[in-house]
Amino acid sequence: MLDHALVELFEGKTSDEAWRHIAKPADTVGIKTNEWRYLRTPIELENTMKSRLMAAGVPAERISIDDRGVLSNPTFQKATVLINARPMRAHHWAGVGGCLKNYIMFTPSPPDFHPNSCADLGALWKLPIVQGKTRLNVLVMLTPQFHCLGPHHFDKEYTWQYKGILVGTDPVALDAVGLKIIEAKRRLYFKGDSPMRPPVRHIVAAEEKHGIGVADLTRIEIRKLGWKDEILI
Repeated sequence: MLDHALVELFEGKTSDEAWRHIAKPADTVGIKTNEWRYLRTPIELENTMKSRLMAAGVPAERISIDDRGVLSNPTFQKATVLINARPMRAHHWAGVGGCLKNYIMFTPSPPDFHPNSCADLGALWKLPIVQGKTRLNVLVMLTPQFHCLGPHHFDKEYTWQYKGILVGTDPVALDAVGLKIIEAKRRLYFKGDSPMRPPVRHIVAAEEKHGIGVADLTRIEIRKLGWKDEILI
C-alpha cells in the first residue's frame, strides 16, 4: 500500500525510485512516529520505512525511529531528512491530531502550544531542528478515531476500519483531507452535523498564519488509489 502510494506521489516507475527521491545514501534520517498506546504508528509501517531507506542506500546507523525522545536523540539532532508518520485521531486539545500535531515533541514545552485549540502548531515546523527537512508525511487512516471525550480518551466505539493511508509532502494538505474524512464519519455516526470539540483551528492557521502548506481543499490535488467504497472524500 505504502509503496504504491509513493510511486504515485513522486510519479516514478518503481518504489525503489520513489524512496531514492526521499533520501540519499549520504542522508541522516529521523522517522518521527507516534507511540500513543491506544492508536500508535504501526510497528510494521515503521519497520517497512526503515527497510526501504536501507534499500535506498541509507546505512542503518543513520536511521532512527522515535517519538517522545526526539530532542535528545543524536540522529534527530543531526538529521538531514525527516519522515513524519502517525495515525489520525480526535484530540482533546487540538480537535484532531495529525501530521502537524505530531511535531509537538520537537519543542521542550508542548503545553505552550495548547492555547486556542493548539492554533499555532504550524510554528513547530519553523523550528531549526525541523524546518525544511520533512520529505514525506504519512497520515495513517487504518483505524482512525473520530470522537473523544477528554484527555487521552480512547474507545473502539469511536474508531472504524477505514483501511487507508494518506501520503504527501504537505502536512497541512494531508491534515485538511484527513479532517474532511473524520467530519464525514461523524455525520454518519451522529446522524447529522457534529462539529469537532474543540474546534480545529491549527490547520487553516498553518496556511494563513504560518505559510507552511495548503489547507484549502479546492487547491489540493487528491489522487485516490485502490477501492473507492466508503472513501468519504
